[in-house]
Amino acid sequence: MSDKSAQPTHERRLHDQVNLATPDGARLNPDAVGWSSAPLHRANLRGSWGRNKRWDYWAVLAGDLVVAATFADIDYLGIADVYWVDLATGSTGGAAAASPLGRGLELPERPGTAPLTFHHKRLDLIMDDPDDGTTIISARWTESDGSPAELEAQIALPDGHESLNVVIPWSERRFQYTSKHQARPATGHLTTGGVTRRLEDSSRGAWGVLDVGRGRWPYSTRWNWGGGAGRVGDDGPVVGIQIGAKWTDGTGLTENGVIIDGRLTKVGAELAWAYSWDDPMRPWKITDPSGHLDLVLTPRFDKYSNINAGVLKRATHQVFGDWSGWVAGDDGRRIEFEGLQGFAEESRARW
Repeated sequence: MSDKSAQPTHERRLHDQVNLATPDGARLNPDAVGWSSAPLHRANLRGSWGRNKRWDYWAVLAGDLVVAATFADIDYLGIADVYWVDLATGSTGGAAAASPLGRGLELPERPGTAPLTFHHKRLDLIMDDPDDGTTIISARWTESDGSPAELEAQIALPDGHESLNVVIPWSERRFQYTSKHQARPATGHLTTGGVTRRLEDSSRGAWGVLDVGRGRWPYSTRWNWGGGAGRVGDDGPVVGIQIGAKWTDGTGLTENGVIIDGRLTKVGAELAWAYSWDDPMRPWKITDPSGHLDLVLTPRFDKYSNINAGVLKRATHQVFGDWSGWVAGDDGRRIEFEGLQGFAEESRARW
């Protein structure tokens, strides 16, 4: 798939590898601003301790089952986390462990180029990216009731499968590189309570979602993020959804796009999000004024978290459910669907 075809966006497209920051790591490299359909950035951040944020977040959407794992280093704190939810029953589980000053958490400048490992008495977590492009997630932990649990997942990267990679420039000293992957086929299993469930056994398929972040954030931020994936009908295209808002507003760039059979259509317009923070189980409606998507997410489960730990405060509603509506690719042809599995969130952070 060519990285140089026409796209419905005004945004600058990048084609070559580039450093995120200036040689001293202190300021945004102007040449890094733009988007690409494959990861190109090296996050050579130096200095500005306390403002640097680095994370790799993986999730697998597998019908009624959602599993997720996170490595995060926000300078003064490191976090490793694994989570699962059964959307049909509302049952949840997982484990998290924190590391002061991010000790033991090393996230590389080029994401996916080195294994991520974390070992704790309650949680062992490994993310690895072998040369074939497959990501392997391996986790073992103790549930809150004392029982052992295990996650093994393999997320494929099919030949030519594109992702949405973009640098958001708030200023020369505050900026973010994000790499968002949707609709990557997944296999594996989750074992909890002595019961093993295969991720790929879902009739709706199992789809990997990746959120990579490397950047230097303002202290107070809000953002929306949403995604989803699935095959349309029995033999239709595989559609992936990648959308965001708030944190990109006014910067001239977005993290919006749709993936159709592995091909990214970048959407440069800021989307309109309509939903209720106070009643997040109501439908979430997202529309594109440029005419590339019109979506409604009907939630099945709200993962609400509220952290208040000194300088770190964060409240998040992340709802999982089903997307309906339509998306359009480069050719403008609409693809309509119902029941595409996915999620949407709003997060309010002081960090």
